[in-house]
Order: sequence, then structure tokens, then C-alpha cells
Amino acid sequence: MKESEGLRQRRLQQSRVVADESRDVDTKHVSAYSGKVFRITLTTLVVTIVVPLLTAALLLQSPINPQPFSYKEPPLLVGPLEANDKLRQAERLWEGQLLGPESIAHIGDVIFTGTADGQILKISDGNIHSVARIGKLPCGTREDEPTCGRPLGLRVGPNGTLFVADAYYGLFEVNPVTGEVKMLVSAQEVIQGKRMAFVNDLSITQNGRKIYFTDSSSKWQRRDHKYLVIEGTADGRLMEYDTVTKQVEVLMDDLRFANGVQLSPAEDYVLVSETTLARIRRYHISGLRKGGHDMFFDNLPGLPDNIRPSSSGGYWVGMATLRQNPGFSVMDFLAPRPWLKNLIFKLFSQEMAMKFVPKYGLVLELNEDGSVRRSFHDPHGVVVSAVSEASEHGGYLYLGSYSSPALCRLDLNQL
Repeated sequence: MKESEGLRQRRLQQSRVVADESRDVDTKHVSAYSGKVFRITLTTLVVTIVVPLLTAALLLQSPINPQPFSYKEPPLLVGPLEANDKLRQAERLWEGQLLGPESIAHIGDVIFTGTADGQILKISDGNIHSVARIGKLPCGTREDEPTCGRPLGLRVGPNGTLFVADAYYGLFEVNPVTGEVKMLVSAQEVIQGKRMAFVNDLSITQNGRKIYFTDSSSKWQRRDHKYLVIEGTADGRLMEYDTVTKQVEVLMDDLRFANGVQLSPAEDYVLVSETTLARIRRYHISGLRKGGHDMFFDNLPGLPDNIRPSSSGGYWVGMATLRQNPGFSVMDFLAPRPWLKNLIFKLFSQEMAMKFVPKYGLVLELNEDGSVRRSFHDPHGVVVSAVSEASEHGGYLYLGSYSSPALCRLDLNQL
């Protein structure tokens, strides 16, 4: 019995050894299969992603010639910059009836704005009327925009007429009652050896004698403003037009995307947004520093657009996008990497590339010394995003946007 049991035990032990070897063989087969799958997957990724990228980098032409530059670290969103959701309290007015109301002007309770379809509109008693059209139909596509026109900066002059900066046509005076349009400065005019490709914003002295305006670029048109930002082109200008002598003078040049313009209350200096570099410059037009310029606000938390006066004696600044901190800022990351900007725009259109920039609504109120008084936010741009202008009137802040299908209004008394 003992011999038989011993034989049986030896057989069982031998059987277990065979089973273990079998599992090792299976494991080797699985490992080999996994390795094969990994190699196939990696090869597929290389073929479908890396090879096209390398091909694009070598063969495709980039539409831009980006310049390397860098920012300071974006300011932390603390203190008066602390994130909030106050812009979400804004009303969205005339939803779907307006297309890209960039700038806002008021004559009494009547609102005027320029839209992406080339019109200058009047909003009275809740009704929208077309006042004038500087360009000509058709409108609606990127190809049409240069002939359609794009009214950007709007101001009311001392005689009650509208002054308009059209991106493609130049500076105009428009009668808000009759719709009569009078050209002041043609964009075709050569100013100090350069034509104006992108007339943007304007500010007028109280007596109507001088108009300060920006030409964002002599290379890029408004329809390619995303190229202008990413390329970092330094060909923007701040100019002065004298309505009596009809002369235009260049006050500042070599600006990277000259944008919003605003005279000081005393009219001793004029502010200009330098959008690409996230800062506001100041040019002195009177006093001991006349003809000089300096920095009014450096290193903004986003890219500034139009500047407008606030009732506190300071300035409202609409921000096109945010430079997140803490967080990741696409603009700051790309700025010193021209090779990456080239590659992106070889592969993607302007519109597709901008989908990687998060939506965010931001308006700053600056004190007269350039410090931040307060800020209104809409994280993720739920109600308000890409603010082109914040215009204060009658206790409300009217918010323009170059891309929104509505005009937003924020009740300042409720904040």
C-alpha cells in the first residue's frame, strides 16, 4: 500500500510540473502577441500621425513668418483680478439679430454698432434699423469681407455725428439720421510709405479737431487677424488725423497689433492697446512730455482690445482672451516657438487652430494710474466671451464682441 501511494504521489507531482510549464508557454505566447500588437499600433501611429507631420513640415508652405518673442509670467488671478462669474449676470440682447457687434456708441438712449455684415445699425426702442453701409454686397464670407467692409471702432463726435473706423475702407463720418457717409481718410492712402491694411479703432478730441486712430498692420487684413497675433508682426501704427488740415501723422509705429484707442479725460495723452504683447502703451500729446511715449500697463492677464472711459475716471478694457495663471496659457507657450507656430498653421486653418484656445470672458476696469480697480469674469465663456469692448452708459456696461450673435448688457448697480 505504501509503495502504491508513493507511486501515485510521484505521478501527481510530475503532473503539476507539466502544468506549470504549460502556463509558462502560454505566458510567452501572450507576451509575444502583446508585443506584436504594440509594434503594430506604434507603426500605425507613426504612419498616420508622425509621417504626415514630417511631410507637412518639409513640403507645405506656412502662411506666416512668425517672430520669436516672449511674455513675462502672466499675473496671478488674485486680488482685483480674482476670478468670478459676474459677467454671467449679463443679459444677451437681440440674440441672433446681430452678428459681431464690435463697438458701441450711444446718442441718448439710442445704441449704434457696426456688425460683421458691413452695416452700421441703430437700435431704438428695441428695434434694429440699418443706418448705413460703407462697403457693398455680397457679405458673409471671408472672401467677401474686403469689399463688404467691416465697421470696427465707433464714436460720437461733438456735432452728434458718428465717426467710424472701417477695417478695409478707412475713416468715415456718418450722419445717424440720413445715413450720409463721408470719407475722411481712405485706407488706400499711403502714409509714410505704407498703405493701411487694417484700420481698427479711433478716439476724438472734445472739439472734434483731432482723431487718433490705429492701423493694426500694413501686412495683414482684419480677416487674418489671427495670423497677425500668432506671427507677432511689428507693423502696427498709432496715427493722428487733423480734420482741419486733412493731414495724417504717424505718432507711433512698430507696434505689434495696434488696437484700441482712448484719449485721457484731460486729453493730454492717448492710450493704445498693443494686443499681441498683452500691454497698453501711452503717447503724450501735450505737456512737458509731448511726443514721448511710455508703458501704461504691461503684462495684462489677457490680450486687450478696445479701451473706453469709465465713470470712475479710469478705463474699461475688453479682453479678447485670457492668459491663464495658474494654468496653461497657449499664447505664452507658443510665443518663443516659431517652428511650432509654423507647423500648426501648415496643418490647420485659422479657425481650426483657435479652437485650441479656451473661451473666456474678461473685462478690466483700470484706474487712471494704470492699476487694476476690478475685473469681471465669465470662466469658459458661458454667457460672455471674446470681449472686444466694454462701453459704460446709464449705469450699464454694454459688451461688444467681434464674434458674438448678440449684444450683452451688464447692470453695474447689481454688482
